[in-house]
Amino acid sequence: MSNAAIFWAVLALVLIGLETLAPGILLLWLGFAAAGVFLLLVTGISVPLLAQILVFVILSFVSVGIYWRYFRKTSENSDQPLLNRKQEQLLGRILVLESAIVNGHGRVQIGDAFWQVQGPDAPQGARVTVIAADDGILKIDLTD
Repeated sequence: MSNAAIFWAVLALVLIGLETLAPGILLLWLGFAAAGVFLLLVTGISVPLLAQILVFVILSFVSVGIYWRYFRKTSENSDQPLLNRKQEQLLGRILVLESAIVNGHGRVQIGDAFWQVQGPDAPQGARVTVIAADDGILKIDLTD
């Protein structure tokens, strides 16, 4: 077996191994491309280095294209679409001000966390409704 074939085999194993450490970054498919070049060289065909690299690039595009076309999950409907969107979960929620809103700024307590709020001035203990959220700051309006 030639040194070039050994190189492509090792590269394929390294890329596939790295995919297990950092899944989802398409290294598996590049590993398949490197394995393809290895298989080409194992057949005994003499291929110059530049052609090997070209074959690897082409196989990389093909294998990643196969992934994108057939294996990539497209937008799946989740039964919990707001699972990791805490700010959006709070929209419409009625809260009690932990500290008064003065000059448009105050805070509320939700569970064990304090959130900054912006809205019309209101005393501590007033009931407010979350109407929007932006960069960790809740926009509120007074609740009747």
